[in-house]
Amino acid sequence: MKQKTKKSVSKKVKVTGSGKITRRSTGHNHYNSRDTGNDTRKKRRGHDIAVRQDENNIKKAIPYA
Repeated sequence: MKQKTKKSVSKKVKVTGSGKITRRSTGHNHYNSRDTGNDTRKKRRGHDIAVRQDENNIKKAIPYA
């Protein structure tokens, strides 16, 4: 039987080509017009998941990514 993908996890993280897991940084939802240009550009980057155990749990939750 096929494993099911945890949809909530798959919407929050992305697996890169090398297998690292990235997530969206916080602080993007509102009050963005007051940010400087530097802040706006910084928000375009993702963040790596730092803790290895979290990474392993996420990889189990999205088996086909």
